[in-house]
Amino acid sequence: MRKAVYPGSFDPMTFGHLDIIKRAAQNFDEVTVSVLNNKIKNPLFSVEERVKILEKATKDLPNVKVDSFSGLLIDYAAEHGFHVSVRGLRAITDFEYELQIAQTNSKLSHGNLDTVFFTAGLEYSYLSSSGVKEIACFGGDVSECVPDFVADMLYEKYNQKHKGETDEQQN
Repeated sequence: MRKAVYPGSFDPMTFGHLDIIKRAAQNFDEVTVSVLNNKIKNPLFSVEERVKILEKATKDLPNVKVDSFSGLLIDYAAEHGFHVSVRGLRAITDFEYELQIAQTNSKLSHGNLDTVFFTAGLEYSYLSSSGVKEIACFGGDVSECVPDFVADMLYEKYNQKHKGETDEQQN
């Protein structure tokens, strides 16, 4: 069985992430999307919230599982029998960063963890979780960036309604 892990912060999950998940699911028998509990970052959504978001967004993909982990990816991968890590690339700057991580993971895992890169679809190449959060923070329309239920959660976190929404629609 060809298994892969797609690790990330997913704070929040975007349509770009979902595109990578769907494409990985077509190429592997099983894909585990795993939310990193990164103690260095200060996420908007808790690990539990991000797991629930991903579970809801991938509920129609039978070969996709959702999990979370702390610590090094190589340790998590070894514990769960993953030999492939999936990563998405939007631009050259992503490649430089992701290549370094892929090489480090390969070295630290003694060659037991390879990385497969999926390039972002053109319609998602501009998307980043941080950009989506900034748009939502100011009440901007994130409907082309995230599923509706995620947009609602974002607006709630920021105590915002998106522009054009009336108070009656909010209630």
